Amino acid sequence: MLDEPRSGRLAAWGNALLAGLVSPDDAAHRISGSDASHRVVDLPERSAPPGAAPDATPVGLTLAIGRLRTLGATGLCVALPVAGHPLGLSGPPDFNARALEAGEAVIVVGVGIGLVPEVHRAGPAAAGGDAAISAEDAHTEVVWRCRPVREAPPADVPSLGEAERELAEALRDATETLSRLNVAGSGPATAAALDAYRARAERGREVLAPGYPPRAVRVFELAQRVGALVDIAYGPEHGGAVSASEIAARAQALRPVERTARRARVAAYNAYVEQRLRQG
Repeated sequence: MLDEPRSGRLAAWGNALLAGLVSPDDAAHRISGSDASHRVVDLPERSAPPGAAPDATPVGLTLAIGRLRTLGATGLCVALPVAGHPLGLSGPPDFNARALEAGEAVIVVGVGIGLVPEVHRAGPAAAGGDAAISAEDAHTEVVWRCRPVREAPPADVPSLGEAERELAEALRDATETLSRLNVAGSGPATAAALDAYRARAERGREVLAPGYPPRAVRVFELAQRVGALVDIAYGPEHGGAVSASEIAARAQALRPVERTARRARVAAYNAYVEQRLRQG
């Protein structure tokens, strides 16, 4: 959970581009991150007759977002579903299943379209070659596939206020859980890992994107911190659990904390659209 999901980058910087707060090139660069390329397929045509097949020609991010704008897009929201928790989804079942398989999706508000990423890795490192080969020799290509979505309230997305309150409790619970389960990372190792995460975050990205309310940024940062604690607790290099029963106990104790962090991240990403709705 230490890294931003691709759907989060697309929604945050896509919203900034829709609002005219960043240039198309800057938005595309921020969304792509370290990936070699991002393309969008199956975009509907504005002038296409009802029932016409979508355009299967892959297009770049800026062209795709521009076309979505002409179709009536007012914002982009995030879904981060896992089995048993369709967080941010509203249907139909086919789209929900695709989003669940990917673990993420973007909902285009005002258009009834959702985008699910298909990630393709190529190169020696991706093919399971020599572990000594630099990761730079491999590259990742992402295809965002458009599918119809239901215009309805998304599942289980809290308000920013609710998310902030829940996160404060989750952070306390996570710290107590790490200590109770005798996880080595609950001490200096956790602090070191969190410091490394914050340093990487400051070097590599801006939190969310221009146009987001300060409270969303605060909630997002806290959600990342809670998520970092969960990741560290699951990591064998930091944990003290040695038996299957102890590992299962740790997972059961941390599952609600991880769920809270995911809900808060979605609330933060979606705060831009919520803010625009309140402003009318």
